[in-house]
Formats: sequence, structure tokens, C-alpha cells
Amino acid sequence: MARGRAARRRGRLAPYLMILPGGLWLAAFFLVPLALMASLSLQTGNLVDGFRQTLHWQNYADGLSTYGDTFARSLWYGLLATAACIAISYPAAYWIAFRGGRHKATYLLLILLPYFVSFILRTVSWKLVLTDNGPVLGPLRDSGLLPEDFRLLDTGVAVVSGLTYNFLPFMALPIYVALERIDPHVVEAARDLYAGRVQAFARVVLPLSLPGVFAGVIMTFVQVSSDYVNAEVLGGPRNTMIGNVIRAEYFDNSAYPAASALSFTLMAILLAGIFLYARTLGTRNVLEAARR
Repeated sequence: MARGRAARRRGRLAPYLMILPGGLWLAAFFLVPLALMASLSLQTGNLVDGFRQTLHWQNYADGLSTYGDTFARSLWYGLLATAACIAISYPAAYWIAFRGGRHKATYLLLILLPYFVSFILRTVSWKLVLTDNGPVLGPLRDSGLLPEDFRLLDTGVAVVSGLTYNFLPFMALPIYVALERIDPHVVEAARDLYAGRVQAFARVVLPLSLPGVFAGVIMTFVQVSSDYVNAEVLGGPRNTMIGNVIRAEYFDNSAYPAASALSFTLMAILLAGIFLYARTLGTRNVLEAARR
């Protein structure tokens, strides 16, 4: 009897023991630094005299009032890059899932191949492509197809292009996984019921692929909105994103409380956007599509 109770007790504790290493890792390297940063965001002082906890909520108000336009620009660039990733990734993932045949793994490798190279090197190479006398604009300007004052570098277009290029797999792979799970016989059944290609896609394929789109949007939008490398390399002073400001406050100005407040403000805005997006799309519909 005692052995049975001990076995049941161990069975109840087994799931918690299994997640204990991951939980400790998450607490040590995410929750504790997050709590320290939250405390730092409410402090005042400087690097020479030290920082003190004064519950200075004005750090948040000052950040929003000073960098409100930068927040808006970051979210706008993030939306544009995410939409571009969907426009590029969905047709490619659809073709690989339904037309790739036995070469699907090869096509996926081709999508991932550039990402074996450093993120910085990929961004700098994109800068070389978009430069005024580069391989794209140079011949077009020399042939008279573009005016002499036309340029892409140091513009918002260049920043969004770099963001789209660098974060494309985070959209393509979830969409591909969702499309790969769709049974082709379901699409054939829709056509047997006199649905055209467009109707079969709109009523069968697209709803069943929503979980992949949902995951891809979250994974992509959060990263592109907080990125600073692409704006640093490809954008000019008029195209800075909030990530550039946070980096400068931390490393250049040593204004740790202001930088922490900006970081938490960005996190709050992104979380609010994700919850709004999930509510608009309908997480219940997404989960039901995933179960199918």
C-alpha cells in the first residue's frame, strides 16, 4: 500500500521534475534580468554617482514624449516588413508544400542557406547591393532608366528591404509547416464539390494554414520592430528605429534607466499589438484549424 502511494506521488511529481531544468534556466536568464531591468527603469542617477531607486515613473513619460515618432516609425517598418514577408513567403511555401515533390528538403535548404552567414555580413552585403553605384542602381542610372538623384540607400525602403530579407525564414518556415500538414485529398474533395481553384484555396487551404501565418507574424513582427542593425546600416538619421535609440542610451550615453524604460515601453506596445492581433484573428479559430 505504501509503495503504491509512493509510486503515485512520484508520478504526480514527474512532470514538474521534467520541467525543472528549463524553469530554472528561464528564471536565471530571463525572469531575474527582467526584474532587474524593471527596477532599473525606475531609478535615477548617473554612471559616476551611481543609480538609486526612486520610483521615477517619469522615465516612461519622457521616453514616450521624446521618442514617440521613433516608436511609430519602428512599428510602421515592422508592419511593412511583416507584410512583405507574408507576400514572399506564402507563395514560396505553398509551391514547396504542394509542388516540391521529393526535393522539398532541398528547396527549404535554399531558403535557409543565406542564414548560415553572419547577420551583420548579410546586412552589409545588402548595403552593397543598394548603394548608388552598385550592381542594381548603377547600370539602371547609366542607361538612363533612373534619374541621377535617385537613391535607395539611407531610405525607409532600404530598411524595410533589409528587414524583410533578414527575417524571411521566420515567416516562411511556420507557413510551410502548416501547409505541409494539409491533406491533399481535402483539396481534391473541394474540387470534386465543384469548387474552383480560387474557392478551394480561399475556403480550404487558407483557413487551414492560418496557424502558420499566425505564428509567422508573431515571430517576425516582434523581431523586426525591435531590430536596430538594419536601420543602422541601411537607413540614415531620418530612419532610426527605437532599437537604435535604446542601443545608444545603453552603450553611448550610459543612461541605463532611460534605456530600460524605453525597452519596457517597447515590450508593452508589442505585447498589446500581439494580443490585439490574436483577438482580431481569433485564436479559437486558429486552434481549431490547427487541430484539423
